[in-house]
Formats: sequence, structure tokens, C-alpha cells
Amino acid sequence: MRILVTGGAGYIGSHVVKALGKEGHELLIYDNLSTGHEWAILFGRLRRGDLADRTAVREALRDFCPEAVMHFAASIQVEESVREPLAYYRNNVVHTLNLLEAMRETGSARFLYSSTAAVYGIPETIPVDERAPLRPINPYGASKVMVEQILADLAIASDFRYCALRYFNVAGADPEGRIGQAYRDATHLITRALKTAKGESRKLSIYGTDYPTSDGTCVRDYIHVDDLASAHLSALDRLMRTGETEIMNCGYGHGYSVREVVGVARKVTGVAFPVEETGRRAGDPPALVADSRRIRELTGWKPLHDDLEFIIQTAWEWERKQP
Repeated sequence: MRILVTGGAGYIGSHVVKALGKEGHELLIYDNLSTGHEWAILFGRLRRGDLADRTAVREALRDFCPEAVMHFAASIQVEESVREPLAYYRNNVVHTLNLLEAMRETGSARFLYSSTAAVYGIPETIPVDERAPLRPINPYGASKVMVEQILADLAIASDFRYCALRYFNVAGADPEGRIGQAYRDATHLITRALKTAKGESRKLSIYGTDYPTSDGTCVRDYIHVDDLASAHLSALDRLMRTGETEIMNCGYGHGYSVREVVGVARKVTGVAFPVEETGRRAGDPPALVADSRRIRELTGWKPLHDDLEFIIQTAWEWERKQP
């Protein structure tokens, strides 16, 4: 199958490209390399371009004629979105509109969208399923809700069909050590913990210890990036076979607190790195845990790496290779 992958040089996109390439798909990666890396593309070919350039997007689609588009290009940092909301609405909403308009103009009508658990805000029940109200508490989550509404309206108005996957906390790295997180400024808890263990940071800050959780710190559902990649392949297969629009959570169904993650990171690294407890960070809900029964039942997805120690071990092996 010919698949165009936006943001395919980034952390999640590159792991999905790896999984698609192993299955023999013909891939075109469309990426401006603002946060991604050409070395992370293990399969397919790169077409360097920006979704802000509507002409370039349309030409890429017209030249490649994809049977499906997988969209990973987005800004994703919650705290940054609170400080710079307009940048998030421009990149995540306006640029996605550019892509969708170009798809419509060139006849592409199958779309897999990278969404987020941040659309739920502070859920009324944990774990949260796809029927829960969408009440984002930060511009990042709000931008993803806006795009999900656009996708729903487009599907009603045309033969466009899509699958939106709502990710929970993605972590870990390629077990073979070829690709992993390589952000200039790490904001993910596990990556920050490992960089502190390496000595790149003086201490690890814990943002908020007074949440209504078992130990006062935030609780998150951590999913290994390779399991998330396999979820994309399962969802894509269903979309292409059935032509049915769907929204599905991607997580394991149980969570770990910040303090629990710190404990496992110290165990894996063998380093009792220093931790500082500080105030809450803007835009963080107390707990986010997935009810992922829908994707399992509809696609047969079976995660292989539901083990926090394994997740952190693969991330640590990758992190130790970085200069």
C-alpha cells in the first residue's frame, strides 16, 4: 500500500514508519525536520516540506497518489501550549486543514489521525473510554478536539473516512536501539528522569504533590512506542478493509504515579538521582488512564510490552547512546 506519513521523522512517526516498512508498504515521509531527524527514517523516502505550504502539500499528494495518509506532524508540549496558544492552533489546526484540503483536491480519502488523551481534560471516571466528554484544559488538547470535529464534519460531507487514535503517555524506544526520543528540550517524565540519571540535569522536578491520587503525584498510562505503532497498523488495516470511521484509545488500562516512575527509573539505571518536589504545572490533569477495550475488540490489537521496567529499560539503552 502507498502511504504518505506526515511527521514521519519524529519520535512516534518514525516508529510507525519502521513498523509499516517491515510490512512492505511503499512510504513517503513528508516532514520539515523542525523536530524530527532524517536518520530516524528507517524505511521509505523523505520529501522535505512544510504543511504551511499548501502548494507543496498538494504536489506531494499528487505526485505520490497515496491510498492512505497518516498524520503525525503536530506540536505536542502541554506546558508550551499554555504559553504559546496561537502557535498550537496554527500548527495543529490550520496546518491540518491545509493537509485535508489538499487531500480532497487530489482524491485521497483515507486518513489516520494522531490524537491525544488530552482531549478528555480531567475525566469524571478512570479509566476513561471514548464516550467521555471532551473537556480539554490546555490549548494542546483543545487543538486536537478542533481537528477531531473537522474530521467528523468532513466524513459527513463526503466519502472521506478516518480513524483517530487518542494516545496516552508514549514512552520507550526501539528495542534494537536504532531510534528513540531525540527532542532538543525533553519534557516527558521518563526522558527527563533518564537525563538526570546521566548527569545532564542536576535534578528531576516533580510538578505537584497534592493531587487527589494515591501518593499526591500525577498518574499516567504509559504505552511503549512500539505497541503504539502496532496499534496504528491494526487501525489502518481496519480502516482500509471496512471504510468505517472510528475513534479509539491507545493505552494499557492502568497507570503509574510520578513517584512510581521515578522509583523504576532509579532501579533500571542504578542511579539514585536527586528529585525536587515543586508546584503544579499548568495544564496537567491529576490522572489519565485509558479504557482501551475498543481498539482491542475492533482490531484485535494485542500489545507486547506492557511492562514499565521494559519501557524504561529500552529508553535508557537509547539514552545512553546519545552524546
